[in-house]
Amino acid sequence: MTASAPVLSLRGVRKVYPSSPAPVVAVDGVDLQVDAGEIVAVLGPNGAGKTTTLDMVLGLVLPTAGTVEVLGGSPEMAARGGRVSAVLQSGGLLRDLTVGETVLAVAALHRARSRVEAVMERAGIADLARRKVRSCSGGEQQRLRFALALLPDPQVLVLDEPTAGMDVGARRSFWETMHEETRDGRTVLFATHYLEEAQAFAPRTVLVDHGRILADGPTAQLRGIVGDRTVLATVPGAADGVLTRLRAVPGVREVHRAGDRVTVNGTSSDDVARLLLTELGGRDLEIAAPTLESAFLALTGEGQAR
Repeated sequence: MTASAPVLSLRGVRKVYPSSPAPVVAVDGVDLQVDAGEIVAVLGPNGAGKTTTLDMVLGLVLPTAGTVEVLGGSPEMAARGGRVSAVLQSGGLLRDLTVGETVLAVAALHRARSRVEAVMERAGIADLARRKVRSCSGGEQQRLRFALALLPDPQVLVLDEPTAGMDVGARRSFWETMHEETRDGRTVLFATHYLEEAQAFAPRTVLVDHGRILADGPTAQLRGIVGDRTVLATVPGAADGVLTRLRAVPGVREVHRAGDRVTVNGTSSDDVARLLLTELGGRDLEIAAPTLESAFLALTGEGQAR
């Protein structure tokens, strides 16, 4: 693997499962490259192909067509060498062991006894060492899986819904830790249903639906796919003439009024704000950028019936 080679490379990847009355296409021609140190969110609804794609990156599932490379070789080789690890949604834990016993047992498999204390601290489970796994909450079990994934000191972390069961505070703490991991040179690829999670923590987002990539780029840019921004302002005594002037601004799609509060949706937020502040007597101005959710709904067409 050269210095410029991608850490993960998927080319023309398809996965088809035999089924009756017709085969199920879970992944349909995915091309994806991820470089060292990136945090990349794979975002899509249930059945979009996220988990199947991650399973192929981990070597748990073989593609029907196309190629998958991890660190310049096969996913199986990377997994066997401990260079790629995973935090999955469920399973993989023995409920009658304590948290500490679980980490020690897996550390023995990786010959990583010296890393036990460090990974438990990093995952935030050091104070849970004597607790039975069955007594841990869903979020605590996810943090335990994260600690186990760190034991072989992998170059790549693959996470499938990693914060499932965590409260908001634990989720934020988890992603702060993930950013620390990438500063240490690790690459993180994660699947999530949480639009706000991708928006807050992933510099790059891949939007998928029906097994295909709909968009791939910087998260901030994907938010702008829809183009619309919302401008809100208070316009004392707002009359129909005010609304007419706002609708005449190029790029404005919708104008609404609720009492003195005016809401304008469109692509020309700067022009609208200037008009409101300098000519229409507006105050308490707010400008809201489009969300990742609006971009996703626009690309998948899920919002069209609303």
